[in-house]
Amino acid sequence: MAACFLQLRLRLLLLMLTVAMLSVSCISSQPYPSGQALPQPTVAPAVRPPKVGQEWVYEIRNVFNQELVDVVTERVMSVGQQVRIQRSGVKAGPLPDEIQGPWGFVIQDPHWSPPQKFQNALPLWPEQLKVGWSGFYRTRYEVLGYPDSSYYWGLNISAIEWERIKVPAGEFTALKYHNEAPYFQSPDIFRLASMREEDVWLAPEIGRWVIRRGFGRYLLAGTLWQNAYWEDYLEWRLVSWK
Repeated sequence: MAACFLQLRLRLLLLMLTVAMLSVSCISSQPYPSGQALPQPTVAPAVRPPKVGQEWVYEIRNVFNQELVDVVTERVMSVGQQVRIQRSGVKAGPLPDEIQGPWGFVIQDPHWSPPQKFQNALPLWPEQLKVGWSGFYRTRYEVLGYPDSSYYWGLNISAIEWERIKVPAGEFTALKYHNEAPYFQSPDIFRLASMREEDVWLAPEIGRWVIRRGFGRYLLAGTLWQNAYWEDYLEWRLVSWK
């Protein structure tokens, strides 16, 4: 009787392990964007200038498991010395605004968490839409809503290649570039080191990116980079625009 009971428990355990393994195998990561490489345009296209009412809608997915995190709408609300872009998520509701000044240079950047307000405006895309161009920028930022402290921020931008890339909103000619913020200062006093990087596909014809895929990692006391903690690893894909 005891032997039969033991065999039954072993079979149940094996079944549970099999189900768990099947569940894990069904979870796949978000594929890396793949486009058709294009030559550098003879004349680099101009980025569409801002106009009130312009709008971009993005679906945001968790790169690790393709989970749909939210659908975010970004809309130009005012244009002048500064350009204000209002943002909201289907799940998150109202989100902090993005502020540029001038166009293409961000002053208030809500993309990372927590949102940042820079002392000096930073380029949102390469200043020259040319493969091989790169630039490094240093400034300090405040956490939005907490103006009493500022933190170091360094940003390296590198233009990689032109691609013809397809997203839910259609097919676009885009400049792929890489952003990297190495060893920036975090408002979290327990972090010993922090870094962020992302790949971005800018479509000049829409005045914004069609894909933005990035992550951050950081160290706490007693950890090494191979065991670093993850921030969100997200990919934004354009669903519609006008």
